Amino acid sequence: MNNSQGSVDHSESNDYRTIEQTMEKFPGGTRRLAAQLTTTATFDSLWNVLTDYDRLNIYIPNLLLSKKIYKKNNNVHLRQVGAQDFLGIKFSAEVTIDLFEEKELGLLKFSLIKGDFRKFEGSWRIKKNKDNSKNSLIYDLTVQGCQWMPIGMIEKRLKNDLSENLIAVEKQAKLSII
Repeated sequence: MNNSQGSVDHSESNDYRTIEQTMEKFPGGTRRLAAQLTTTATFDSLWNVLTDYDRLNIYIPNLLLSKKIYKKNNNVHLRQVGAQDFLGIKFSAEVTIDLFEEKELGLLKFSLIKGDFRKFEGSWRIKKNKDNSKNSLIYDLTVQGCQWMPIGMIEKRLKNDLSENLIAVEKQAKLSII
């Protein structure tokens, strides 16, 4: 995640973290957003949280449902429903995604099978830092809304959600090793 367009500081008691974010605009209302958080949570605890598919909605804010509907070897299909409140109006979106697990690379790649977006693809990645005492948790998402979906309005919300999602995964990963 080089050339970050901004970083957001989040604090929770004495635990200070910086989340680096980038956003790229593409034609047709497509956006690519990426966020990275450096954490002391272990690789295995982060991986276990990310692959606890049927419970992700417990950890991740605004995710109402996460249900594994298929699994064979490293290939998983998930049905997920997310919800947002935009200016007092409740908005929800559903996706069924095809996900491929590559634990040795710390990579979960996903792409849209069907849902409320024209494009919804990306990855979760866990990367060991050079000093081996910390890991980077990276979420990368390319999204294109349907024609009725105002991408400009949801763009800012997506940026906030990326940070919240990273923090939620980190928090659960740290809880699971206590």
